[in-house]
Amino acid sequence: MNNMLRELETARKHAALTQEELAARAGLSRMTIQRLESGKLDPRFSTLQEIARVLGLEIMLVPASLRKELEGFVRSGGRLLGQAPGADAPPSVVDLLTGGRGPASEG
Repeated sequence: MNNMLRELETARKHAALTQEELAARAGLSRMTIQRLESGKLDPRFSTLQEIARVLGLEIMLVPASLRKELEGFVRSGGRLLGQAPGADAPPSVVDLLTGGRGPASEG
């Protein structure tokens, strides 16, 4: 749970939203956001979904057996193994989803 809360806090900061702005958009109090981010509140799933929605994210369940591979795929910019970036390579899935702000576009 703590990883998810850290990711949501990072996304809030990346979106340049204050705790108060996120709270208002999600229909929550600023204190709720503060307590979530500090780990002092165990949120309901519906609360996490609403925060994610406001931040333009979606919560996704991934089989534990695929987690490392999926994380590697995302870190690679969504490219298949052996697929070098270049003129002949199709756009990265991650770049398409992030509007070109994914790891593959940082090189």
